[in-house]
Amino acid sequence: MDLNLLRVFVSVANNKSISMAANELKFAQSNVTSRVKQLEKTLGVELFYRVPKGVILTPSGEKFYPQALEIIHKMENTIASLLNTNELRNLKIGSTDCNAAVRISPFLLKLHNDFPNTQLELFTGTTKDILQLIMDYKVDIAFISGEPTNNNLMVLKKFEEEIAILEPFKSHNPNVTLSFKDGCVYDDFLKDYCKERNIYIEKTIPLGNLETILSCIKVGMGKSLLPYSIVRKMGYDKDIKMTILPKEEAYIPTCMVCRVDNIPKISDYLKAMNID
Repeated sequence: MDLNLLRVFVSVANNKSISMAANELKFAQSNVTSRVKQLEKTLGVELFYRVPKGVILTPSGEKFYPQALEIIHKMENTIASLLNTNELRNLKIGSTDCNAAVRISPFLLKLHNDFPNTQLELFTGTTKDILQLIMDYKVDIAFISGEPTNNNLMVLKKFEEEIAILEPFKSHNPNVTLSFKDGCVYDDFLKDYCKERNIYIEKTIPLGNLETILSCIKVGMGKSLLPYSIVRKMGYDKDIKMTILPKEEAYIPTCMVCRVDNIPKISDYLKAMNID
């Protein structure tokens, strides 16, 4: 199967638009359209529905999408291995915002020092965001909160975290939780933790910034849950009340993971790397 047809299909699926895919690929729009039709004819199925704002995947398209990604990735890896079997030319790294705040800088610096010819790219977001990136082959390794449950992922290295409930020092505090972003493992855990213990939560305020969350806790706006390492790193460990939960109640390590079918050439190096 023509690799370029698959690349066009993936670009259209990602952009949900023929015209945007054409801009991304630097093709004429008619060229993209004809290639999509060619692929549909080859497969004997319709891959996209045309909608007013662009295109969306059909059920067949949704089923084919991960397979197309896998084929593209394997072909590109094969070509790269034929060109150079030893050198790691680039490494795309995904990281949760929480991990990025604590250990991504020393991680990137050490990688750059040890592999100066390797181009490094960093993508950040919530665990939900980063998991999607690695499943779509858009990053090679990913730092996520919690152990992966997907059999397509393997753990390269695990970083133990002390998980703490963070509250203002004053005795009368509002029953408000301060959340990060949708898809944050720590936010989801705190909600479940309070629900299991019949702790009433009046409302949740999304803030989307770690330092903002910590400063709002300090002034008494509510509570949150984060690794103690973040509080210490940002210098709030003496400004807010911290209740570190025992591991049997809150075991949420940070895991460096990769796909089982996309193990980096430097996997042994990554497993042995010390960045705590």
